[in-house]
Amino acid sequence: MYKHRQVLKKIRETFHLYGYEEIQTPTFETLELFTAKSGDSITEELYNFTDKGGRQLALRPELTAPVMRFYVDQLQMQPKPLKLFYTGNCFRYDRPQKGRYREFWQAGCELIGPDTPEAYAELIALAYTILQKLGLADIIINIGNLKIINALFTTLKITDSQKNHLLPLIDKGMFTDLHKALIDFNITEKEAHQFITLLKTNDIQTLQTTLKDTQTQDQLNHTATILALLQDNFKIKQCQLKISIVRGLEYYQGLVFEIEAPQLGAEKQLCGGGAYELLQLFGGRETPTAGFAIGVDRTILAMEIENKPLSPPQPLAYIIPVNETALPQAITLAQQLRHQNISTDIDLLRRGIGKALKYANSKHYQYILILGPKELEQQSVTLRNMKTGKQELVPIKNIQSKIPT
Repeated sequence: MYKHRQVLKKIRETFHLYGYEEIQTPTFETLELFTAKSGDSITEELYNFTDKGGRQLALRPELTAPVMRFYVDQLQMQPKPLKLFYTGNCFRYDRPQKGRYREFWQAGCELIGPDTPEAYAELIALAYTILQKLGLADIIINIGNLKIINALFTTLKITDSQKNHLLPLIDKGMFTDLHKALIDFNITEKEAHQFITLLKTNDIQTLQTTLKDTQTQDQLNHTATILALLQDNFKIKQCQLKISIVRGLEYYQGLVFEIEAPQLGAEKQLCGGGAYELLQLFGGRETPTAGFAIGVDRTILAMEIENKPLSPPQPLAYIIPVNETALPQAITLAQQLRHQNISTDIDLLRRGIGKALKYANSKHYQYILILGPKELEQQSVTLRNMKTGKQELVPIKNIQSKIPT
């Protein structure tokens, strides 16, 4: 929990640096909210139930739909851009993966109003900055554009049903299976090869040379501007074009991006997001929206692999009253130290001094304070520094100066 809280604290601080405000939505929503966004098949992945009032509800599987519902209900008249962020637990009934559990934590945000390249570049830079401030160095940003993918599908005259078969193969990078499926759909060998070559390219100029229609050229220029802003102005070099990103094609529109930690292996994605269209689905006015979500659990895993320090601070002081007579003075001293923001514990089991010292050593206290008859008589305490082994008799009135916080 210490690791978890420290990570969330740093995430909140970074969102505030970029002008975002924190919001919170309920742990459960109406089932319809999620089926409207993702279709009825999503119920296979949900924890859904009927409440005592006969309402169909679901534990939230993600936070974008609840935030959009909240925005439509309460915030549509707020001046734009609207920058909202959140952290919270989510629930999915699917196969647990490395760093992804059936109850997991997300941190994310929604940017409502702008759809300019600089707005999207700042959004991606924010996600990267959060992970960077958590100490992660080995991370890569992949940026795609679903309108470009759709243009490639249109060129090949791929039907919607064929597209639904191909998208999972593209998403998983299963290009051999993708090639076979294209041939099965009567795509020529040359066209299939070119399609897969374009999916693999990270050179935007190659795409600009190949895809000539005006709308696709506009999207390519838009994407190129985002990449240039990230590299030249936000000074982020670890970003590249990856056209094969196909996340959530049913509602993402245009820009999509993912941030990976390669050291995690197959389950390496820490963050995903992009531009999407959901507001009209929930009864709101059409407004540009974009956002991202970071998997907190998997991010902590990545930090541990990179050996980033996440250990809680060592406890400071442990007071051992040698007998019952010393107990009142030990309690008084403990409270004095706590009032000075010195982390202090006291032996509450009335153990012998040997067992109390053994316990204190196992808990890694930095200072041991021993109170016995001799110390009470001299209004002092025996102070032992557990790092240096030094032991001295210190007047109680001076003890605070001997324990640096």
